[in-house]
Amino acid sequence: MTTVFDFQAESLSGQQVDLAQYRGKVLLIVNTASKCGFTPQYEGLEALYRQFQERGVVVLGFPCNQFLQQEPGTGDDIAAFCTLNYGVSFPLFARIDVNGEHAHPLFQHLKKSAPGLLGTQAIKWNFTKFLIRKDGSVYERYAPATKPAEILPDVEKLLAE
Repeated sequence: MTTVFDFQAESLSGQQVDLAQYRGKVLLIVNTASKCGFTPQYEGLEALYRQFQERGVVVLGFPCNQFLQQEPGTGDDIAAFCTLNYGVSFPLFARIDVNGEHAHPLFQHLKKSAPGLLGTQAIKWNFTKFLIRKDGSVYERYAPATKPAEILPDVEKLLAE
């Protein structure tokens, strides 16, 4: 069975990251953007990360520029924006595509494992979230409008598994 731990992604600083290093942790994977109406969710994502980090929860942010070019900056621009405006300390990755021919393989897997409303696989907007079990399987997909605080009961449930 394929899990998120079978994938690699490039960090904002250009390093290859093997997602297998997160084995045994609960992950919240989010496609992000700096110029989106949902951008203030960075604050909630950081709060969730800080609250649960020591218990084995990691938020992984994947900037995406596919929705109205709301993430146009370089890796350095993205890192500076997230740090200065939201104090983001969770791992951020290099900008990727989440839909289409060039969609990152991780997001192809996530969309197939947890389809959206009415079974659609396409990601509709920035800040779509995927909660991942400790074994790397996808637990749930959340809409962009779902605030990170609303996911806390599910995070607690997965930590108890």
